[in-house]
Amino acid sequence: MVAENDKRRFELSDDGTRIRARQGHSVAVEGSWEAATPPAMLYHGTVERFLEAILREGLTKQQRHHVHLSANVETATTVGARRGEAVILMVDAATMVADGHAFAVSSNGVWLVDAVPPRYLARADQS
Repeated sequence: MVAENDKRRFELSDDGTRIRARQGHSVAVEGSWEAATPPAMLYHGTVERFLEAILREGLTKQQRHHVHLSANVETATTVGARRGEAVILMVDAATMVADGHAFAVSSNGVWLVDAVPPRYLARADQS
């Protein structure tokens, strides 16, 4: 399961006897997330039907423990395409860090943050 999961959502414990989620969705997991400074730009994949609310309210974790962001457009596109034609949002992570927002990165490279206010978002195809 760990090796074959296309999103690398799971990992083995250090002793190899247990499997756990790398980052939580709606189930509580013990976090092993490294606080880190993200690349200047991160990406979020979504679909058109959610875009108006996201641009108005920002990205919120909703039922998850964090907002999940990608370091590249390709990954964000794959994530967004799960629900239809992907719309890619750019996240001005450099300005968020300068403004005091804390980021972490999971062991599979997913960037985590509590929220992304709308002022840090731009639609990739309209930048």
